[in-house]
Amino acid sequence: MARVRSTVTLRRYSDLPALLHSLKHRCVTLLDPVTWDDTNDSYYLLKYKEKKKLKSVLALCLTDAEESYHHWRVFSHGPAGVCIDFHRADLISTLEQTSGVTVRAVEYRKIRVDRRQVPPPKVAELPFLKRRGFAAEQEVRAVYESPTQIQKFLDIRLELSLIRRITLSPWLNRRLKPAAMDAIRAIPGCARLDVRRSTLVGNAEWKKLGDDAA
Repeated sequence: MARVRSTVTLRRYSDLPALLHSLKHRCVTLLDPVTWDDTNDSYYLLKYKEKKKLKSVLALCLTDAEESYHHWRVFSHGPAGVCIDFHRADLISTLEQTSGVTVRAVEYRKIRVDRRQVPPPKVAELPFLKRRGFAAEQEVRAVYESPTQIQKFLDIRLELSLIRRITLSPWLNRRLKPAAMDAIRAIPGCARLDVRRSTLVGNAEWKKLGDDAA
């Protein structure tokens, strides 16, 4: 079983409309994986649902990786992308207080090892398995299951104190940064949130190191 790794932060890459919804309604949302881009991944969750005879299986994808170009490009590409940094322990505690929710680090496996087919996984492992090619994601996943309720989404109450920082897209035009920050801080209770724009693809301090190369 893959345990949640020991860091102080969990990150959720998303977009500005979803962020504004979360802040306004004080929630994080677990969704039906049927629309996921990686059909291998969604297939395992749907197979888990089938094998356990569940009415609903929903998920929320997080990461404990440091900020990376991969995460921005794949999960939050474009000027409306955002990254929410959560206090890890508090977020996990909040999620797991909801009946039916389990939080675990995703385990990454190969199809074959030393040219031999790996043994099939156990049913309980299916929601937290991905192919090795996705290992850079360092995903931590919250999964909700219900044997009785048919649900397409689940909102879980979120206290703003769980948010460490909100980072706006590195592709956000600098002229638009104040408007985006104002929209976030105009939401009741959000005036003091730490909001900044990522400099991952354009950092003055990094460029100065190149200037100072001897």
